[in-house]
Amino acid sequence: MNETFIEIGTSLLIIILAWALSWISKYFLSNIIRRLTKRTQTQLDDVILRAVDFPFRTAVFLGGVEFALLRLSFLTDAIRTGIENTFFVLYSLLIFLFIYRLIGGIFQWYGIEIAHKTETTLDDKFLELFRRIAYLILVMVFVVIVLGQFGIEVSALVTTLGIGSLAIALAAQETLGDMFSGFTIMVDQPFKVGDRVELLDINTWGDVVDIGLRSTRILTRDNRTVTVPNSVIGKGLIVNYSEPSTRYRVQTHVGVAYGTDIEKARQVMIEAIRAQDWVMKDQLIEALFLEFGESSLNFRVRCWIEHYVETRRIIDKMNTAIYIALNENDIQIPFPQREIRLLSQPNE
Repeated sequence: MNETFIEIGTSLLIIILAWALSWISKYFLSNIIRRLTKRTQTQLDDVILRAVDFPFRTAVFLGGVEFALLRLSFLTDAIRTGIENTFFVLYSLLIFLFIYRLIGGIFQWYGIEIAHKTETTLDDKFLELFRRIAYLILVMVFVVIVLGQFGIEVSALVTTLGIGSLAIALAAQETLGDMFSGFTIMVDQPFKVGDRVELLDINTWGDVVDIGLRSTRILTRDNRTVTVPNSVIGKGLIVNYSEPSTRYRVQTHVGVAYGTDIEKARQVMIEAIRAQDWVMKDQLIEALFLEFGESSLNFRVRCWIEHYVETRRIIDKMNTAIYIALNENDIQIPFPQREIRLLSQPNE
C-alpha cells in the first residue's frame, strides 16, 4: 500500500515539474527567442514563434502527465491503452493547432510583406483560396490519422469523399470551368485591369475593370458593365488595344470615280490627313489603291494616332477631312448606279 502511495506521490511530483517546465518554456520562447527574432528584418520567424508557442509548452506539460500516469504499476492494460489513445489524440490536436496557426500566419505574412512586391496580382487574388485549400487538406489528414489510430477503416470514407467530390464537380462543372479559365487568364495575362479589349465572338468591347476567379467585368463606352464568364473569354478571340502600346493605326475606305487621276487622288487624301493635328506626322500615312469596284476605284487610307481611346472620333475626323479635300479638288465620290433598258416588241 505504501508503494502505491509513493508511486502516486512521485507521479504528482512529475506532473508539477512538467507544469513548471511548461512555464519555463513559455518564458524561454516569449523572452529569449522573441528578442532574437526581433533583430531580423523579416516577420516570418515571429509568425513561426507565435504558432509554436502554445502547442509546444502544452506538449511539454502533457508529456509529463502521460509519463506520470503510465509509470503507475497498478494500471491495467486496458487503462494504459485508453491513456495512450487519449494522449495520442491530444498530441495530434496540438500538432493540428500548430500547423493551422502556421498556415494562417504564413499566408498573412506573405500578403503583407511579399504579395505587394510581386509584379503580378495573381498571388493577391488566389491567396485566400490557397489558404482555404490548405486548411481543408489539414483537416482531412488529421481526421484520417485519428481514425486510423482507433482502427477505423478510412478507405470507405475516402471513397465516399471521392464520389461526393465527383458529384459536386459534375453539378458545378460550368462554375469550375469558369474558375479554371480565370486561373488561366491570370497566369497567361492576355490582358490586365485597365486594358481596352474587344471580344470578337460576342461583339463586346471596352475597358477591363476587374478580373475575377469566375468572371471578368468590362466597362463599355456606353458606361455599362458587362460581366463575361471566364470560360467564354478562354474559348474566344481577344483583341487587346492596349498592348504593346497605346499607339494605334486607324483606317477608312474611300471610293473615287473611274477616270480620276489616281496619283492626284492619292496625294489629295494623304495631304488632307497630314494637315490634321491628331495624326502622328512622323509615321507613315498611306492611301492604297486596292480594288476596282463596281462603281468606283477603292482606296484604303490609313495613319497612326497616339492613343487608341480616340479611335471612333478620329475616324469621324478622318472621313470628314478626306470628303472636304476631295470636293475641293473636284474629285467625284460616286455612288452605285444601275442603268435599266426596256426592250419592247413591235406589234405584230
